[in-house]
Amino acid sequence: MFEEISSKLDAAFKKLRGRGKLNEKDVTAGLREIRLALLEADVHFKVVKEFLANVKERAVGQEVLDSISPGQQLVKIVNDELVKLLGGQRAPIRLASQPPTVVLLAGLQGSGKTTFAAKLAQRYIKRDKRVHLVAGDIYRPAAADQLEQLAKQIGASITRGEEGELPDSIAARAIKKAAGDLQDLVIVDTAGRLHVDEDLMKEIERVHAVAKPDETLLVVDGMTGQDAVNVATSFQERIAIDGFVLTKMDGDARGGAALSIRHVTGKPIKFVGTGEGVDALEDFHPDRMANRILGMGDVVGLVEKAAQSVDMEKAAHLADRMRRQQFTLDDFADQLSQLKKMGPLDQIMGMIPGAAKMPKGMKVDDKAMGRTEAIISSMTPLERSEPVILNGSRRKRIARGSGTSVQEVNQLLKQFDMIKKMMKKMGGKRGKKGRMTPRFQ
Repeated sequence: MFEEISSKLDAAFKKLRGRGKLNEKDVTAGLREIRLALLEADVHFKVVKEFLANVKERAVGQEVLDSISPGQQLVKIVNDELVKLLGGQRAPIRLASQPPTVVLLAGLQGSGKTTFAAKLAQRYIKRDKRVHLVAGDIYRPAAADQLEQLAKQIGASITRGEEGELPDSIAARAIKKAAGDLQDLVIVDTAGRLHVDEDLMKEIERVHAVAKPDETLLVVDGMTGQDAVNVATSFQERIAIDGFVLTKMDGDARGGAALSIRHVTGKPIKFVGTGEGVDALEDFHPDRMANRILGMGDVVGLVEKAAQSVDMEKAAHLADRMRRQQFTLDDFADQLSQLKKMGPLDQIMGMIPGAAKMPKGMKVDDKAMGRTEAIISSMTPLERSEPVILNGSRRKRIARGSGTSVQEVNQLLKQFDMIKKMMKKMGGKRGKKGRMTPRFQ
């Protein structure tokens, strides 16, 4: 997500290093690079023009503080303007004062509405809320079947249409049923439609009028770039849109939709879809997203993701074993398992400050983690606890059993040995002068 624009902006800022003051010539040169980066990211041209004007107004003539470089100062200004461009503050879903809260989903064909309906439902179910899904897509083959399967997977109830029943009737019946069943949230999935299809646009108007939603979210494919603005504008003319959901952002290295849609429409982005799984959904925080675009990471988001995914009791146990220098390959495998629960490694890396500055083309290999787990699983309990006994014949057997090579087995053992040595240096207690002294048990 935002990989291309992040690398291009970083290159633009590097050119301003070593300057004592941001004069107009230097800023203009830097902004030219930023302009190209934004346009190549498919950001709407009007948004680019206004954004650069605001940055230039703030940057020209500013004295550079002793503690930072001109490039860093411009990064700060660009970051502030990006946060404003993306909406300033997080915009959560508004919950109804009297349940159920009704959320209506609209969008083009293939934008990911049905999957998002399940993701949003899963989020509230984890908060002990009762969620009811409405299969309002009567046109796409098996759309209702897909939503029903997802509902079973996450533990939500569902209403499907009867023979010949229209979407507005399905929605009205489902909301009445959900209210009677004391449900907390109703999510109405609708058919994908083209914004130039008048009949289908009238249909979504009827569904909106009947459902009287507390939130109407337009689900937009993040890879459509600035065309997302045209889609949003067309839907806004027909129904009151409260916010946007950008899907498939894990496959978009540019980010043009995210940087355009809020500024042009005035409506906030509320969620970002980052994968196909029902857990692959993030709240949209403008300040955190701006940091990620500029390669500063998202430490708060990383901590939140860890809190949601990691077994904290097991993590504490592992940390204790590391302190006691009792860390084994079983513990190492447990750590990998905990890490996998947080999501794809490239997404996690994108949340770590400075990770965007890794050499271009260097990718995080999720499959390597699977190979590591396979190698450890092919060892005996004794070998996992005492890897020192792993001679040549044992390593060959492990390689055969895990479908890997002896070189990969050797590499894993070398990495594990380095980790143990590092822990040995860090472990221990402080001496009289505050130095760390080794502690053997």
